[in-house]
Amino acid sequence: MVNDSVWEGDAVRASVKAGKLVVFEESARDGAQGKTLMDAETRIALARAHGRMFGADGHRHVMFAAGFPSACREEFEITRRVAQEVEEISATCVCRGTPRDIDTAIAAMRGAPHGRLMYFLPGSEAVSQALLKKSAKESVDQAVEMARYAVERADGLAIDMAFSHAPQADRELLIDAVSRLTEAGVASVQLADTVGGILPHEAYELYTDVTRRADPQAVVMAHLHNDLGMALANTVQAVRAGIRIVASSWLGLGERSGMACTEQLMFLLSYAPERLPGLIGTSESLWWTDPDLRRVPELTRLVSEATGTPLKVTDPLVGSGVGTISTGTPFVDRSLFQPYDPTDLLGIEPTVVLTQLASDRVVRAAAENLNLDLDADQVRAATQWVKSEAFRQGDAVVADEKFRLFAEGLLARNS
Repeated sequence: MVNDSVWEGDAVRASVKAGKLVVFEESARDGAQGKTLMDAETRIALARAHGRMFGADGHRHVMFAAGFPSACREEFEITRRVAQEVEEISATCVCRGTPRDIDTAIAAMRGAPHGRLMYFLPGSEAVSQALLKKSAKESVDQAVEMARYAVERADGLAIDMAFSHAPQADRELLIDAVSRLTEAGVASVQLADTVGGILPHEAYELYTDVTRRADPQAVVMAHLHNDLGMALANTVQAVRAGIRIVASSWLGLGERSGMACTEQLMFLLSYAPERLPGLIGTSESLWWTDPDLRRVPELTRLVSEATGTPLKVTDPLVGSGVGTISTGTPFVDRSLFQPYDPTDLLGIEPTVVLTQLASDRVVRAAAENLNLDLDADQVRAATQWVKSEAFRQGDAVVADEKFRLFAEGLLARNS
């Protein structure tokens, strides 16, 4: 059994062993495979702000994928800057499982305050043959050999390893690989659903089986793609199975259909502690310091603007529809029509939006927000105008300024 001293000072492993959750934030790395690009300043700002969501405990809760330094000179330099300049997170670089890539990664991460290096190799037979022209067992042997290589040269970095196509891998070989890698000094082993094809009950079974049967010292990480729209549900099932490092990305950025959204994952696992037993099977807090959810809208806007990824009306938590009122029913009792209070938890103030579904209540509220005092007849006239205007312009939302001009005209005619 490996001596625990190899992991001394590893804040991520210490968090996992204490039952706390670590988010492996991948919007700058897997997000690049989603045809987006973050420059150095964006990555630094995002990493710093994400860590600060947890106060002084950011590096204990956030592994931030700083980059893939062997990709090109520019990526190397950006990765190096994030690692050197941001102390609020555990900066992590990702590389292939070859000596050259590992050496490049170590050079990029050298001196990082909470630095980590993750290398990856295929786990299944089919992908090992396709990518490496090797059997899955030979790929595992290479993974163990590279673990020893990296740990020996780590220079203070924690070493993590990732198996792609883990659900398609031979289970016995996978469990043995996790144990062998742990023996070699690997801090955590990521099992990735690279295809994004498993369902929640399959995710629970996979991570439960591996963690129960592998070396007790092993730390397993979950990385789940969203091709069937199941990434968030699968990630929650991984947490229910006892996994305490989970990969995600802001806005779900990632290859093909992306990954679980970081904002949704953190919110779901923190906004209502009383629901945790039903969600993940325990009432124990997952956090050293609860995340400051009021920072979520700001960070998602940062990622959206930097990557050109638009925020949709219907995006949970951060879409433009959150906190809006466009029909009269929510005026009766807003709490009956929302699962949480966006003002209290996210700092999003309620706003009235005028559409073709507007009622007199909605129109009166919109007028009051603009300091316009309409009588009952004027409200009815304005309501009909809003409905017609939406269809005239071919757009559901009637802008406040358009509405102001019409309402002021009403008031002027009756003055």
